[in-house]
Amino acid sequence: MKHTVTLIPGDGIGPEVVFSAKKVIEAAGVSVRWEICEAGAETFKKGIITGVPVETIESIKRNKIALKGPLETPVGFGEKSANVTLRKLFDTYGNIRPVKNIPGIKGPYEHYNIDMVIVRENVEDLYTGIEHMQTPDVAQTLKLISRWGCEKIVRLAFAIAESEGRHKVTCATKANIMKMTEGMMKRVFEDVAAEFPHLKSEHMIVDNCAHQMVMNPEQFDVVVMTNLNGDILSDLGSALVGGLGIAPGANYGDQVAIFEAVHGSAPNIANQNRANPTAVIASSIMMLRHLGEFDAADAIENALHVTIANGRHLTEDISRSTDLGSTTEFTDTVINNLGKTHSDWTKRAYNPLTFKPVKMIEKTTDQRTIGVDVFIHSSEHSLTLGSLLEALVKDSEFTLKMIANRGVQVYPDIGGLDGEVSPHHQCRFLSTSNEALSEGNLIKLIQDISTNYKWVHIERLYLIDNTPSYTKIQGEE
Repeated sequence: MKHTVTLIPGDGIGPEVVFSAKKVIEAAGVSVRWEICEAGAETFKKGIITGVPVETIESIKRNKIALKGPLETPVGFGEKSANVTLRKLFDTYGNIRPVKNIPGIKGPYEHYNIDMVIVRENVEDLYTGIEHMQTPDVAQTLKLISRWGCEKIVRLAFAIAESEGRHKVTCATKANIMKMTEGMMKRVFEDVAAEFPHLKSEHMIVDNCAHQMVMNPEQFDVVVMTNLNGDILSDLGSALVGGLGIAPGANYGDQVAIFEAVHGSAPNIANQNRANPTAVIASSIMMLRHLGEFDAADAIENALHVTIANGRHLTEDISRSTDLGSTTEFTDTVINNLGKTHSDWTKRAYNPLTFKPVKMIEKTTDQRTIGVDVFIHSSEHSLTLGSLLEALVKDSEFTLKMIANRGVQVYPDIGGLDGEVSPHHQCRFLSTSNEALSEGNLIKLIQDISTNYKWVHIERLYLIDNTPSYTKIQGEE
């Protein structure tokens, strides 16, 4: 079968390592028609603010698969990074990062049997990039987690476990602190895990997961995380087995898959024939398995392992020898080793990755507004502010429940914070009757507050199916 693949060489060392992978794939006998497209720095310079031309977008739409090099986001021009543009345009919500020892890579874990896959949610969480300065000295970022997004990434993690014959899926979250956002990931994981009784599932607090990855990395098989956690721990995983220069990656959506190395463009060594192509070659191995070319993928993986284990023509980032090889020498050696098998290489029974798209269904719920958090910018002492706000809502449908400063109750005083606090106050007003509040009453409250204070942010407080949908503040009764 002939495959058509969008090929994006990228910036810096990108063309060198991408065309190295292309050469290896062709030498392995895989029939590919390459559509070479542009994205990144040169595109920004042409005035395309996304960094991705229409022609590249159309090519990926047609082919549903792309192999790309690192893309640079230039300083001083352009807007969002081209990587982010591609991720958002094609909703590649799953970032897949295999973490596996390669024989011959030296390091503190070289004698361990590390073989895990980190599955990172790729489009939600803090990476939505929604930030505001609420005061000149207080910034806010929104951590947005949806049930739909959690289910998509969790189901992808279980699909990967099944396709690769793995036995355990670990979900790492910070649900002990962020009980609604990270807690949603944990709850969805547990719901989905019940559909896969033949696979072991476990939840782990993410900081303990980081600790365990360093202390005992062999225990992990597939690890699924929200975006920020996955970003950090996938790099930690790469460090265990030799660094970003050998780390492959893929971005999966329901329709499109984009395969890439996760390292940077390294402009300081660009066009010097010094770059290590291992990460892109390893990413192309993932691509070939996605295309069903399992034999060719195994052959290239073996050749790569034989090359590195023999220490011949290695690039400077993975060699301890002074007799360094070039990118082209390394590539040619991999090609010459096609057909050889490394003694430590274990064949994994890969199967096609199959997963059903998750439909976004909004549940029918009883949702009532029973209060509001009003964030006020004021330099007044919390005791003074509290007294004045209580007087403001006297004889209204509201009562002032408390005032918090950076998540800790400061009014009524619970004997904790003393001295200066931030002039950014979270003032919680609740319905005196615990009944649903009208829009008119909410607007009147804000108008009354506005006569004396500068409010900077508002959050509704809901009862959803008679359950409070907001967290209590530290110290709040």
